[in-house]
Amino acid sequence: MASVGGGKGETVLVTGASGFIGSWLVRLLLDRGYSIHAAVLNPDDKAETDHLFDLAAGAGEGRLRIFPGDLLDGAALLAAARGCTGVFHLASPCTVDRVVDPQRQLMVPAVEGTLNVLRAAKNAGGVRRVVVTSSISSIVPNPGWPAGEVLDERSWTDIDYCEKNGVWYPASKTLAEKAAWKFAEENGLDVVVVNPGTVMGPVIPPRVNASTAILVRLLEGCTEEYVDFYMGPVHVEDVALAHILLFENPSASGRHLCVESIAHWSDFASKVAELYPNYKVPKFPKDTQPGMVRAEAASKKLIALGLQFSPMEKIIRDSVESLKSRGFVAS
Repeated sequence: MASVGGGKGETVLVTGASGFIGSWLVRLLLDRGYSIHAAVLNPDDKAETDHLFDLAAGAGEGRLRIFPGDLLDGAALLAAARGCTGVFHLASPCTVDRVVDPQRQLMVPAVEGTLNVLRAAKNAGGVRRVVVTSSISSIVPNPGWPAGEVLDERSWTDIDYCEKNGVWYPASKTLAEKAAWKFAEENGLDVVVVNPGTVMGPVIPPRVNASTAILVRLLEGCTEEYVDFYMGPVHVEDVALAHILLFENPSASGRHLCVESIAHWSDFASKVAELYPNYKVPKFPKDTQPGMVRAEAASKKLIALGLQFSPMEKIIRDSVESLKSRGFVAS
């Protein structure tokens, strides 16, 4: 595969490095020979750093450096970006729960944070490409998408729908991604975007992320259908690898849907119930995402770059076994 970066000896910045996807990205980048500037919200919090140091333990001296990563602190982000040839921007508030103050909790850190990271990448001087982690939440909900047509990267979440229905997380991801594309165009910055679905798999950090928390709730009998949040599952390792493929492949451009398949929450839940009948997984109606067309191999752009997606069964087994082993769900 042609490569933007050589991997070995290169230094890249990862924002949100202590998170679920971020930790996996750090692991894979270290395996490929990269050195990493890991930006975390609180470098003094061992819950944010210890698992990263564990990942880097055998990698060699100085391969991982921790930096303050407050998304609203432009000077700190610039310091973290200096000396880097690539930036992976993963940090963003994520929740599917009720939001009390959408501006403070989601909008400002998502949008202004993204712009601050892009400014840092531009001003650092040596960054060739920025990979931005967006979400399928900037693709759906989109009630205006043509009926019967499979969703793809052309779809954008309907902000008016989100505001009318109090669906703030998709609104924040959509506005942040649009701001990133506008900044890239106006400043000549090379930006590519990953749009992952519901990300699950083995948990590295000491805390469970929002996507995995959804699975925990399902195993405990929660009947929420996530109508405006769900489009399909994806394995966390596949998401991390997608980021690297997009950084290393010069032909990659634009948005990249990143799901194992386009599926309804009911499809996922029924597979969980089949694999783990001892848990209290509820039964759902056939179509929990009304009007959404199911599709295998929907992430055509990433598949064309060589990404082979883990099947739903592996996503579920790897997730549940990790949750059990870590004590997040009862065995």
